[in-house]
Amino acid sequence: MWLEGRVAGEYVALIRDPVFRGAGVPRGRDRGVLLIPGFLAGDWSLLTLSGWLRRVGYRPELPGFRFNVDYSELLLESLGRRLAASRAATGKRVAIVGHSRGGILAKVLADRHADLVSSVVTLGSPLGDPFEIHPVTMAGVRAAHLYNVLRHWRGAEIEGDFLAALGARPRVPVTSIYSRTDGVVSWKACVRPDLSSVEVKGSHVGLAVNPDVYRALAKLLPSERGAA
Repeated sequence: MWLEGRVAGEYVALIRDPVFRGAGVPRGRDRGVLLIPGFLAGDWSLLTLSGWLRRVGYRPELPGFRFNVDYSELLLESLGRRLAASRAATGKRVAIVGHSRGGILAKVLADRHADLVSSVVTLGSPLGDPFEIHPVTMAGVRAAHLYNVLRHWRGAEIEGDFLAALGARPRVPVTSIYSRTDGVVSWKACVRPDLSSVEVKGSHVGLAVNPDVYRALAKLLPSERGAA
């Protein structure tokens, strides 16, 4: 977990990198990109990425999350509305970029709305096993479960269909960007034989501000179907 202290250095490296200024980055041509933050995070965690996407010609959309803690099935309802609105506004299929738990949500969201989505890119998302995470993070997951039970009066059975959909073969192209030095999620949980994958060096939190991630996104997002 101490490796997560690198995030400040990753941010400094990003703002000094030519990719942050858009050098050599293909223009987005006003394509929509729905951004989904990670567990316990909100829109604020992806503001740097959102600003960069806007500067290079995309139309980024944040989901309006304060903290990503609610049951997945409940979050997918609001995300589906955001996705449809972005598709209507741009007239093109929308790419989805999800960080950590946001990538898990992105994969299932895209499968359920494949006609609206061009591609999915996940950042440090345990798509193979969503519970292969650091014990400290797992404690947070248990606390979030208790919060959901008390707030919604529904148990974990609500997530059964979601977990089954997560394990299914993707209906749109999915690329998993991961780091072997991720201090929160096991990198092995980010790799699946039915997905494309890109390895970078960095921390888990820092994947949202990692210059190598931005270079990968510059290559992955322009395609209408996002093929890696």
